[in-house]
Amino acid sequence: MKKIEAIIKPFKLDDVREALSDVGITGMTVSEVKGFGRQKGHTELYRGAEYMVDFLPKVKLDIVLSDEDVERAIEVIVKTAQTGKIGDGKIFVTDVERVVRIRTAEEDEEAI
Repeated sequence: MKKIEAIIKPFKLDDVREALSDVGITGMTVSEVKGFGRQKGHTELYRGAEYMVDFLPKVKLDIVLSDEDVERAIEVIVKTAQTGKIGDGKIFVTDVERVVRIRTAEEDEEAI
């Protein structure tokens, strides 16, 4: 099993969710996060004063799935979340040792 953490632009969330659902990947956790990479923030004007916004709003998707679904999920996320501009995000893939569904005590593949 693998865990995909995808950091994407917030306005792409619904498109990515729908595209993943279309290929049979439905379970995920979504968090509103802030961060920056090469973008390094940007400058905004507020009430006539200019200030630096260091951390930009992003959305983080956490998806745990079987090994055979990982490549398909990555392809869908990249294709759907990509705008071609800096700040499109990143995808991190890590191993998951164990999953337990609390309600039924099912484990691993049966729990996802």
